[in-house]
Amino acid sequence: MGTCIALDAMGADRGLSVTVEGAVAAARDLNLTVVLVGNEDEIRQSLKQYRTKGLSIEIRHAPETVGMQESPSAALRKKKQSSIRVGLDLVKSGEADGFISAGNTGAVMATALVTLGPLPGVERPAIAIIVPTLKGRSLVLDAGANADCKARHLLQFAIMGDVYARQIMGKPSPTVGLLSIGEEESKGNELTREAFRGLEEEPSLNFIGNVEGREVLMGTADVIVCDGFTGNIALKIIEGAAEFFTLSLKEELGKGLAGMAGALLARGAFKRFKKLVDYSEYGGAPLLGVRGVIIICHGRSTAKAIANAIRAAAECVENRVIEHIIEGIAVS
Repeated sequence: MGTCIALDAMGADRGLSVTVEGAVAAARDLNLTVVLVGNEDEIRQSLKQYRTKGLSIEIRHAPETVGMQESPSAALRKKKQSSIRVGLDLVKSGEADGFISAGNTGAVMATALVTLGPLPGVERPAIAIIVPTLKGRSLVLDAGANADCKARHLLQFAIMGDVYARQIMGKPSPTVGLLSIGEEESKGNELTREAFRGLEEEPSLNFIGNVEGREVLMGTADVIVCDGFTGNIALKIIEGAAEFFTLSLKEELGKGLAGMAGALLARGAFKRFKKLVDYSEYGGAPLLGVRGVIIICHGRSTAKAIANAIRAAAECVENRVIEHIIEGIAVS
């Protein structure tokens, strides 16, 4: 039996058409099964726009949807038939190998913890974000799952990130850095100083010490560890900076004949830059530390991002990332 990925069809900001288009593209290109979870009538109507003959696409009805502004705890208690809950139940029962949602991130995390449970030895799951760097790609975690952390949580994040970098990002010996305000071991707050000692003493990690904020996009470390509060702020700054430079450059190149001539000459470089900073190229962020492959997508995800998230989930399944994380935590 091939890989099967459940997809929350109702969660994206851009609507059902985006998730359905992404699912069709993934089913066609990746030769796997996609289960669209949500309102069955609406999904069937949307699927009529595409040629799906020969594709392995299934539908699982879920009559409820969790809104972006809803309380995760309230959704968990009151919406037992939401597309998030039904999709995660498919993973729990073994009917699906992974789950993807561009919906309410808090609801996905809370429901995953209750439905699937944490991995052995993992106290807190972490959202891992791939960011482009001058040397390729780096992984930053936690990017928002845990605002308050202890040093041992950061050590667990580092081990999970190390596994993901090895198995999915193709880095045989990933370097691990701790996000802080200075390179020296003494710099930072109580959390980072204690975490530094734990990371330094962990023999399975190629720990290189503290990494400052300006070094994240330089590619100084393959895996960068931090608490979720710091990581989410860093992520939003990176996203904002990428959008700022893209829009500013486009505006400047459109001014005057010289600018337009420069735009024509720089068209190839500009396209490559846009692709480099385009989050849809990476699909989504894995939620590491729960008993199942979970990918959390940006609410504004395009069909391309959804398809790439399905690809990322399938790679996690095929490379046995969950099993490798369990092994890594067990020996730490």
